[in-house]
Amino acid sequence: MKHFNRPILHLTLGAAALAVLLPTVVLADDAPSPCAALKRIVAAAPDGFTGLSQAEVNGVAQPYGDDAQCNASHDSYQCLWTPHHDAGSSADALQSVAADIASCLPDATHDQNSPARQHFYLGARGKRTQITATTAGAAKLRLVVTGK
Repeated sequence: MKHFNRPILHLTLGAAALAVLLPTVVLADDAPSPCAALKRIVAAAPDGFTGLSQAEVNGVAQPYGDDAQCNASHDSYQCLWTPHHDAGSSADALQSVAADIASCLPDATHDQNSPARQHFYLGARGKRTQITATTAGAAKLRLVVTGK
């Protein structure tokens, strides 16, 4: 029978236990990405937003706040939420939303960048999808997507 070096055995068992536990650990960077939801919402814009499910309309705000109130009508998609307390000021939280929009939709034109308003658009004039993120009061953010 072969003898095992006890410290190496303990390290091996510890590494195996860690490997089993790691997939269940949730880290701050594991927050859901808004990209999939944002892309579905933008894709719905030309035909109207009424065909979107509640999960699709709420998914875009989940990484940013827990109290998202989102709705879709034929003409627009809107979402209002309170940013997480660790997001910093409303202007900081708005910059994070704008950065995600820019990275999720690289073909979008970012034509307004201010502390209170971020505006993007996709498509040609007359068939343009507009994405506007704004501060809404001192502690809320609003995202509006419209299409023609």
